Amino acid sequence: MQVKHLLLIAILALTAACSSKEVVDENLSEVELYQQAQTDLDNHSYTSATAKLKALESRYPFGRYADQAQLELIYANYKNAEPEAAKSAAERFIRLHPQHPNVDYAYYLKGLTSFDQDVGLLARFLPLDMTKRDPGAARDSYNEFAQLTSRFPNSRYAPDAKQRMIYLRNLLAAYEIHVADYYLTRQAYVAAANRGRYVVENFQETPSVGDGLAVMTEAYQRLHLDELAATSLETLKLNYPNHPSLVDGQFVPRVAEADNRSWLSKATLGLIESRPPLPPGETRANQDVMKQYQDAKDAIPSELKPKDANGDAVEEEQHEATGNNNSDRSWFSYMTFGVFD
Repeated sequence: MQVKHLLLIAILALTAACSSKEVVDENLSEVELYQQAQTDLDNHSYTSATAKLKALESRYPFGRYADQAQLELIYANYKNAEPEAAKSAAERFIRLHPQHPNVDYAYYLKGLTSFDQDVGLLARFLPLDMTKRDPGAARDSYNEFAQLTSRFPNSRYAPDAKQRMIYLRNLLAAYEIHVADYYLTRQAYVAAANRGRYVVENFQETPSVGDGLAVMTEAYQRLHLDELAATSLETLKLNYPNHPSLVDGQFVPRVAEADNRSWLSKATLGLIESRPPLPPGETRANQDVMKQYQDAKDAIPSELKPKDANGDAVEEEQHEATGNNNSDRSWFSYMTFGVFD
């Protein structure tokens, strides 16, 4: 059924796009234009209503219905699925009539247009997770509803705007958690911890605060910041004891620890290790320098190496042990020929 719905909508949209623009009779009076536009709105003929409302505004800019036509043009564009035109018309009305008794309606429609902008054709018929989509329109809608509720707290549209703001706030917080989870899988633990902290600090009273604390705990554990991890975990246990990351009071990471082995090691189940694990305090760079030094030492010709009393070559370690002045020299001293002794 979903495919049939999509095909039907595509055919209707193509038919509407191919249809010619309606020509508004130039002899219609202001009252007749307004009445016909109202009839089109009642019949859900929003394209025709838009054309008549634009004609009314342009022909009678100072008429008795001019302001009302501008308001209803916002609504017609919104219902006609033209969000940019609706927001442009709303911004124009707010700019031209900041003290109009119905200017709160323009603010409300502007926020409502952004609110529905993410709910596109596919989202109406397919089960898409809105928390994983770009939150740009949701953030715009939240800010526009916030302007309405702050400037017109007693508006008839304020209660509905506040309810939508709660939904949008939860959506924005959940989006931040999805981004934090992505950072965890990419082993970007600092970025993940910052995202989790951002949710905890800026989205209080949303369901995602517990997830933010869990992300912080896991990221700090991976970074071996034990004190910060313990603080985040205690806060999580205190405020969200039933969080999914807590099993029998113990923290269970959301993302499994990354396997940094080479593909050869994974393919042979560890029988062939490309490089052995590093000992504590050791680094790959240090190992590479030591290997270069050993290779250079082995490449020294035997005739250039120190000789003992019988004329045999002496290993460097033995030569250092019998020497008087070189007993304390390090490998770094040898590599730099004693310049940094």
